[in-house]
Amino acid sequence: MARRKSKRADAEAKKPQKKPAKKAESDEVEVEPEQEDISELLASSADMVVSTCMQMRSWENVLVITDPATAEIGQALYEASSRISDRVLMVMMPSTSQHGDEPPAPVAELMRRQHIVLAPTRYSLTHTRATHTAARKESARIATMPGITLDIFTKGGMTADFAEVKRDITKVGGLLRKKRNVQVTSEAGTDVEFRVEPRKWKLEDNGILSRPTQVSNLPAGKVFIMPREGRMNGRIVIDGSWDSTLLDEPLVLHVEDGMISHIEGGSIADEVREQYEAAAERLGPKEQELLWTVAEFGFGMNPNARLIGNVLEDEKVRGTCYFAIGDNTNLGGSASVGIHVTGVLRNPKVMIDDFCVLHKGDLVV
Repeated sequence: MARRKSKRADAEAKKPQKKPAKKAESDEVEVEPEQEDISELLASSADMVVSTCMQMRSWENVLVITDPATAEIGQALYEASSRISDRVLMVMMPSTSQHGDEPPAPVAELMRRQHIVLAPTRYSLTHTRATHTAARKESARIATMPGITLDIFTKGGMTADFAEVKRDITKVGGLLRKKRNVQVTSEAGTDVEFRVEPRKWKLEDNGILSRPTQVSNLPAGKVFIMPREGRMNGRIVIDGSWDSTLLDEPLVLHVEDGMISHIEGGSIADEVREQYEAAAERLGPKEQELLWTVAEFGFGMNPNARLIGNVLEDEKVRGTCYFAIGDNTNLGGSASVGIHVTGVLRNPKVMIDDFCVLHKGDLVV
């Protein structure tokens, strides 16, 4: 597969016309306004990703990974990258089954040979060995976009000023130094406490990936960390979204010693049980014991992000926080379980030692 520039795909379409009274003097093609707008928005967002977010250089090896659900966005990123570098490759892989599934081996091998990897895919490649190896061992910088849609790629969180988001995250990060004890409460019924390692707050999900080894979602804008294993207790009430679903009724997660002990919540609880039971079938006995690990905690920092029922954007909404259940190995944990699913809380209060980070949906900085 050769690395070379491609011509822009012709996005024009002929507009239906009534039969003219006289023979037309011109064969000019008119573009449907809606189609023209989305093509321009796609190109503009793709250019912003490669220039502003990735700060791509002309000599860099670039890999765009896409699948059938995200091919249009993948093509836009390929074309934008090709306007900067002539070392760009795009691969279409089959969609995986769930967040955290490994990509095919040939794709994982290609990832190791790149300076930049752009991954608009249906399911997340963030928490995979392939991403960890390419970034940490081979120094690639990687932007994953799990569940990305045309709407998310061109609106909402992707329209944020990521330089400003980075400044805000850096400021909050300074306030979190030496703070270990976290308590999250909400009027919906959340009341959970846990400990963290202050040095391990992740502040890189800010939309600017200019240094080797950086891994981030796009759209970006969150601060997150792995809770200390075995140290979380209480109740988490997910009342915003779970994975790619806006919730009509809350999902209640009861936590004992860092593990989900049981869940409540009607039909959504049944779906979650089935989701994790299916994941358990692919694991050995030791891994099954860690399946329900509370793997990640974070809070949104993107002022333009919307709560829309897609975790890629939902977990970035300023004023919300989230918990993820499952695999935590990408954050240095021991739960290698191949599934990592996120639930978002509306209007929480987050206390970290004596510092109030969020209060009823407002970021307190």
